[in-house]
Amino acid sequence: MKKVIYIISFLLSFSFFGQNKALFDKANTLYNQGKYTEAIDGYNAILETDNHSADLYFNMANAHYKLNNIAPSIYFYEKALQLSPNDSDIKNNLAFAKNMTIDAIDVIPEAGFSKLIKNTTNMFSFDSWAKASVGFVFIFVILFLVYYFSYATIKKRLSFIGSLIALILVCITLALAFNKYTLDKNDNPAIIFAQETKVKSDPNNRSEESFRLHEGTKVQVLQTYNDWKEIKLVDGKTGWVVSEDIKLLNNK
Repeated sequence: MKKVIYIISFLLSFSFFGQNKALFDKANTLYNQGKYTEAIDGYNAILETDNHSADLYFNMANAHYKLNNIAPSIYFYEKALQLSPNDSDIKNNLAFAKNMTIDAIDVIPEAGFSKLIKNTTNMFSFDSWAKASVGFVFIFVILFLVYYFSYATIKKRLSFIGSLIALILVCITLALAFNKYTLDKNDNPAIIFAQETKVKSDPNNRSEESFRLHEGTKVQVLQTYNDWKEIKLVDGKTGWVVSEDIKLLNNK
C-alpha cells in the first residue's frame, strides 16, 4: 500500500512540475510581450502551488520593476537573492530598483575585527561549518591514535602537532557554526510596503512619531507586539510600525 502511495505522490508531483513549467513559460511570454500585469498573475499562480525558485522571484521582480511597483520589485529581488546570493544579475537589478526609493539611510560601518568575524562567518552556511567541525574531529581522533600508538619520535611529534592543530580548528569551526546560527536566527528582514509609514517611539498610535519611512526601504524586525513590529535601520535607528505596513522576507 505504501508503495502505491509513493507512486501516486511521484506522479502528482511530476504533474505539478509540468503544469508549473507551462505556467512559467506562458508568464514569460506575456512579459516579453509587455503584458507585465498578466505576467505577474501567472507567476503568482505558480507561487500558490508552493513552488519557489530564484528565477521565479527574479522574473516577478522584473515585471514589478517595469510597472514602477517599488516595494514589490525590491521584495522579490531580495527573495531571489536569498535563494541565489551570488547572482550578479539579481544584485544589479536590485541596485536599480533601490534607486527608486526615497529614503536615504547611511550605513554605520562595522569595526575591523567585528567585520572580519562576520564576513568569515557568512562565508559558509551553518550546516557547512558544522560538517567542517565534525571533519576536524575525525582528523583529530585519527592523528591522536597515531600519536598514541606510534613509537617513532618524529612520527609522534608530527601527529601530536597535527592533532593539536585539528583540535584548534574544531573549536574555531564550532564557534563559527554557532555564530552563524545566531546571525541567521536574528536576521529577520522586511520591506516597507506602505507608500509612507509613521515610525513610532512605542507600539501605539498615541506615542510620539520618531521618523517616517517610504515604500521599498529594507528594515530588520526585532520583535512583534500585537499589531506592531519593532524595526531597526542600517543606521541604527529603531522604532515601531504597524505590521500591515511591512512584509517579511523570511515568509513564503
